[in-house]
Amino acid sequence: MAVEIERKFLVLNDSYKQESFSHSHIQQGYICSERGRTVRVRIRDDRAFLTIKGPSTDNGLSRDEFEYEIPLEDGKKLLLLCEPGIIDKTRWLVKSGEHTFEIDEFFGENEGLVMAEVELSSVGESPKMPDFIGKEVTGDRRFYNSQLRRHPYREWMAEK
Repeated sequence: MAVEIERKFLVLNDSYKQESFSHSHIQQGYICSERGRTVRVRIRDDRAFLTIKGPSTDNGLSRDEFEYEIPLEDGKKLLLLCEPGIIDKTRWLVKSGEHTFEIDEFFGENEGLVMAEVELSSVGESPKMPDFIGKEVTGDRRFYNSQLRRHPYREWMAEK
């Protein structure tokens, strides 16, 4: 069983683009996005993946995750079976100390949202934070991709 331990942060500026060593385009949808379990289809450039995630623990810091590469054509067909609301984003990778931060720049209904994630090997691990890291949003369900497809960032930011 694989356990994902990650922290999420808002991003203050676009300096991550200059610091990035790689970036890719991602489209993802959800076959199931019920609380406590998600089944996600992701196309990342020319590769496709099926991911199953369990409920969050440790205040949103960790959860079981199983990811499998699938044929690209299967991924494209599975995206058509997904619940409404496809996530569209560019993922930028930035090395900071021993960790790699994944910065997601969202498009479409979530345009304006830029969020960083860092995977950890243990709950108490403290990564070296890059200068572009802002407020921590770990455990805030509004920032889960499965929620952003239902309640896009533009909608709830307009309500503030």
